[in-house]
Amino acid sequence: MLNETNAQCPVARALEVLGDRWALMILRDAFDGLGRFSEFQKNLGLAKNILASRLKLLVESGLLQLQPASDGSAYKEYVLTEKGRSVFPLVIALRQWGERFLFEAGEARSALLEQATGQAIAPLQVRTEDGRVLRPEDCQRRLVRHG
Repeated sequence: MLNETNAQCPVARALEVLGDRWALMILRDAFDGLGRFSEFQKNLGLAKNILASRLKLLVESGLLQLQPASDGSAYKEYVLTEKGRSVFPLVIALRQWGERFLFEAGEARSALLEQATGQAIAPLQVRTEDGRVLRPEDCQRRLVRHG
């Protein structure tokens, strides 16, 4: 449960849904095309009860939806919603940070490439609306009201 200060913070609210390692790993696998409970379980090696609770949270939070399997079988599959697909840049940012700081030179790792060309994905950068790159010291936090 968020305290009053954290309730006003978008990062704190996002972590309520995405702050669990398994939530992000499930979304990563969904981006890779997995959708069935058994596929997630096999790929992640996660206990069924933990996987079920994380999938339930992701569905309740609107990041995944459960629908009939696309192959016409009796199974159900988890599909990314628009809200779920919008997490993609966050997963890419975590991937790029991990690639940069958590692997030794020459150490094997997976790579994410553009499907059409096979080219590497450019590093993400935080930019202003007019395209200038921002650093943390270039930003300020302010309480605002929208809507």
